[in-house]
Amino acid sequence: MAMDKSLSDMEKLFAALADKTRLRLLNLIRDEEVCVCFFVEVLAESQPKISRHLAYLRKAELVTARREGKWMHYKITPPENENLRIVLNETIKSLAAQPEMQKEHENLVKACCSPQVPVTISHAPKPEALIETQTPVSKEELETFLL
Repeated sequence: MAMDKSLSDMEKLFAALADKTRLRLLNLIRDEEVCVCFFVEVLAESQPKISRHLAYLRKAELVTARREGKWMHYKITPPENENLRIVLNETIKSLAAQPEMQKEHENLVKACCSPQVPVTISHAPKPEALIETQTPVSKEELETFLL
């Protein structure tokens, strides 16, 4: 019975890791909890697609979500099984070493910490580890965006 659970958990982990978008999401949250709006901005994918993949990662128990007002934040939740935790950690380390993934992570830092944050995410809570400066959006900018 324990072997069945272990194999089932392993199958669930590998299925979750078998998609490029989910790997990109894990790369972005490797260090810190991140608001879903930043995934949309950095990955240039639709919000429904991002949400679908985050739901898959939640079902696989690799990420947890936390609501803050209207914003959903996601962070990695390491598996309880030590072997699966090692696989996940090694996968994330491998992603972090790839130039394309490093660039996307840099884009996350730029998206949340740039003086010219896109209006669509300007009021989103910033990942604490990535905050360098925060420039508020003017009322005029926000009204222009909302028109």
